[in-house]
Amino acid sequence: MKERQFPASQAQRLEDPERLVWLPPAEVLSALKVKAGQTVADVGAGTGYLALPLAQHLGAAGKVFAVDAQDQMLEWIAAKVEKAGLKNIELVHADAAATTLQAESCDVFLTANVWHELDDREAVLAEVRRVLKPAGRVALLDWSPDVERQAGPPLEHRIAAEDVVAELSAAGFHDAAAMHVGMYSWLVMASK
Repeated sequence: MKERQFPASQAQRLEDPERLVWLPPAEVLSALKVKAGQTVADVGAGTGYLALPLAQHLGAAGKVFAVDAQDQMLEWIAAKVEKAGLKNIELVHADAAATTLQAESCDVFLTANVWHELDDREAVLAEVRRVLKPAGRVALLDWSPDVERQAGPPLEHRIAAEDVVAELSAAGFHDAAAMHVGMYSWLVMASK
């Protein structure tokens, strides 16, 4: 994963206001169909682009685990959480294949613009299955391979949504389906 991992030293690129245009958080939240009071793991949370809107949407009874393997990314989120006064985000320094989250603790396991970075996606899917509640859902958001965008990863690193649907189905997830979200991304969701 390290060779394709987005470098924390370039985290300011994740804060580009243009991102709000081509990947609006409200559109992502709508597609996720998360409800107040649920628990969401945002794995590979980066600078908290989706973690903070999720926490606000889920309300005080909900919870977001902002999981990232890079300390610098967690520092970005911590500063934003403090400024926003949010109490329902827990920062977790961990890898996608070993999140350290409790078994069956999450309603949704989300990765955003991370799936193409992962080398051992089977191990990550095993972790997804472990962390999700019995009726939980996995939500994988990533770059479309058929739409070039300067800010995204190289085209050869991107994965087609239909390939991800097949991966999820092969791993025993149900009702896997893909949709377009934003201008350059797909979202694949499936049930445990």
